Amino acid sequence: MNSFIGTYECKADAKGRLMIPAMLKKQLSSALQDGFVLKRAVFQPCLELYPMSEWNKMMEKINKLNRFKKKNNDFIRRFTAGVKIVEVDSTGRLLIPKDLIGFSGISKQVVLASAVNILEIWDKDKYEQAIDDAASDFADLAEEVMGQDDEDGLS
Repeated sequence: MNSFIGTYECKADAKGRLMIPAMLKKQLSSALQDGFVLKRAVFQPCLELYPMSEWNKMMEKINKLNRFKKKNNDFIRRFTAGVKIVEVDSTGRLLIPKDLIGFSGISKQVVLASAVNILEIWDKDKYEQAIDDAASDFADLAEEVMGQDDEDGLS
């Protein structure tokens, strides 16, 4: 599993192309030839960029869902809405399709943020707002998510 590190700012041009920052491109190098899947995020107005290997792992999980249960079918439809296969071109640019730009509200200033094994692509103002909104309750969230009983005695 790839684990990405960092938050990077860049600019999108009028056609929706953004130049992948060099340090991030280096982290993506093993996935460049296989391509990526770009999709709407589930919980936020941003996009998620999956290296193809990570997308395939996700699809293995989703393929195990029983399609004869309406909620599963509805989930699959919504989860895969607007999904696109994208590539980073020879100059290091990623083209964001117009419908996904519309969903995410991406304008000129863009933030690429690591989210463990995928990247989130945000309009900069929306990213800053999401970080600010989450700041007030982050300590409680961190305790709830990560503060479980210590398995190895370390905190």
